[in-house]
Amino acid sequence: MAGTIGTIRLLFAIQLVTMAAMEMSGPFWPLRLKEISASDLAFSMAATGTYVAPMLGIALTGSLWGRMGDRYGHRLMMLRALAGLALTQLGLALAGDPWTIVLLRFVQGACAGFSAPAQAYGVDLETPERRGRLFAFLQVATNVGSLGGAVLGGAILDHASFFWINAAASGLCVACALAVLALLPPSAASPKTASPKTAAPKTAAQDAAPIATVWRNPVIRGLLLAHGCLLASRLLPQMPFALYVRSAFGAENWEIGLCYGVMATGFVASAALWSRVFESRTLRGTLGGVALVALACAGAALVAGVTNSIAVFAATYFIWGALLGATTPVLTGLISREAAVNRQGHILGVVQSMTQASSMAGVALGGLVNQAAGAAAVFPAVSVLYLLSCGLLLRARSTGAGDLGR
Repeated sequence: MAGTIGTIRLLFAIQLVTMAAMEMSGPFWPLRLKEISASDLAFSMAATGTYVAPMLGIALTGSLWGRMGDRYGHRLMMLRALAGLALTQLGLALAGDPWTIVLLRFVQGACAGFSAPAQAYGVDLETPERRGRLFAFLQVATNVGSLGGAVLGGAILDHASFFWINAAASGLCVACALAVLALLPPSAASPKTASPKTAAPKTAAQDAAPIATVWRNPVIRGLLLAHGCLLASRLLPQMPFALYVRSAFGAENWEIGLCYGVMATGFVASAALWSRVFESRTLRGTLGGVALVALACAGAALVAGVTNSIAVFAATYFIWGALLGATTPVLTGLISREAAVNRQGHILGVVQSMTQASSMAGVALGGLVNQAAGAAAVFPAVSVLYLLSCGLLLRARSTGAGDLGR
């Protein structure tokens, strides 16, 4: 047990450092692209492509790498992802053309994708009931790493050129790969050789469906749709966020950054607590609880969109972030529990692909709403999307009760 806890903590640390390395350059790409773009149009297209390209790469390859992990081991897939990140970050450090940067970012997403194999590796260490806690733990690492990476990248840029942000990120990825190679066991508990004591019990849906298509059962399909809709809801304000906060409250840049960051802070503070609340509940009970959380998120978005106080806005964003801790980590745990024990890499790869596709859809929809009706219309649209998420969760709850008798 002590060894398992130590391995999960090490996995947490590697996830945190890897995400920090990736986010060191995240907020600053527009500055770099502005320097090297030949025109405003080229800058606008390259800036959009730089953020969308890695999402598209992960969306297209997540399921493939997951199946490879099921066959050859999830530690090997973590090493593959870290090698891809290190090489592409080094290429980005040397790139001086905006379209080369966009291409490398796409390759980075397509060849990397660290989170899904890390989750699949961790699944082998935990019982099915505790997987929600595991996913919450790893998503906390992602959020903390993202915040820390942005701060570190800014500190580097204040004292050195943009080259050193990506060069440092490449070095951190190499260090993480060495840590995986030297410190993580080759296989926590291979699905193909897992003993009856460690193997997760099969559900009725798993017994009824071939392993290759188990993720297509109606329960998992409903969970995936709800998961995607919740993510799109969260990311709808992403593009017009700074414009809205500045126009609505006359906020300075540091206030905009603070309001943006408090959501991640709320998530970090609550995710582990929510996972404990839901881990002993049935599928039906869990989905009912998450549906109520989605309703609360809809209310928080409405408050954020109508308040005239930046203090209330920031507090609402913190509460919204705290509520989000009960959404995607919990649903990812449910999806993992419903899938066959030897297809965890595959299903978590599918989840990662869905995550990226939903993120792109949410950002794009937010941009369209902002363009058509203004930034003030974004938060009511977020509430509507959360209500749709609530409906999808209740439908999945009904399907789970009918098909699985739970």
